[in-house]
Amino acid sequence: MNQPDTPPVLVTGATGRVGRLVIDRLLDAGVPVRALTRRAGAAATLPARVEVFTGDLTVPDSLDPALRGAGAVFLVWTAPPRTAAAVVDRLAAHVRRVVFLSSPHRTPHPFFQQPNPMAVLHADIERLLAAGGLESTILRPGMFASNALAWWAPAIRAGEAVRWPYGAAASAPVDDRDIAAVAARTLRHSGYAGGDYVLTGPESLTQAAQVDVIGDVLGRRIAYEEMTPDAFRRPWEGTPAGPAADMLLAAWSAAVGQPAYLTTTVADILGTAPRTFRQWAADHATAFTEGSA
Repeated sequence: MNQPDTPPVLVTGATGRVGRLVIDRLLDAGVPVRALTRRAGAAATLPARVEVFTGDLTVPDSLDPALRGAGAVFLVWTAPPRTAAAVVDRLAAHVRRVVFLSSPHRTPHPFFQQPNPMAVLHADIERLLAAGGLESTILRPGMFASNALAWWAPAIRAGEAVRWPYGAAASAPVDDRDIAAVAARTLRHSGYAGGDYVLTGPESLTQAAQVDVIGDVLGRRIAYEEMTPDAFRRPWEGTPAGPAADMLLAAWSAAVGQPAYLTTTVADILGTAPRTFRQWAADHATAFTEGSA
């Protein structure tokens, strides 16, 4: 049941891999939830207790109905940058608190210091939130564990070798569920206003080692074959994903030869250790063996 007199939290990116989990954590805690979606049909994928609003970050005024009476907003930016200032103005007109899913662009590690258009956008939104007088909390997850589904699951399901560049590049994959749990807690408790948190998994693992972990969980060896950067880049050249491919290649190249950046933030906020990559892989094993990721 919802807690009495608790204002609802508005979740943007409500059907995404983090936003959807944030909704579940808030509902479990008895917090009323509103979800912002661009398509009315998305309501069918959300729990019945969620109040669904149709709106679009590219049309800032469309957010007003969802924002009226809300107590806080979980902001996941899923639009081009041109409307960011207007959206933050709408947020400031209605709510006091925003938890923003950003990126670790301030982190002193070469992996996160490569040219990255998304990091530039995130930094701009952070400045807008501060200038707007909002009580903001910034969450900076590192590499998502769930990236392995998009990157490697198709080859693994097909029984093929994983061909990928920079197998020696290390990261500290963080479980999406831990990101969502931290987000839900910081949305529920005002004591995190002004916080700036880098979220990582508990261990540094090279990309090749991550593939090995998935193989261990599945009970079979998965071959890893080093791919050249040019071969990785080629399918994306001239497409909207091209800059992202270049960013990833630069980040992986910079990470070779040094351990990943680790924090204790997940444990500090939740009071429990973050899930390991092995735990994540075990819980998602069927995605590597059948159906679609």
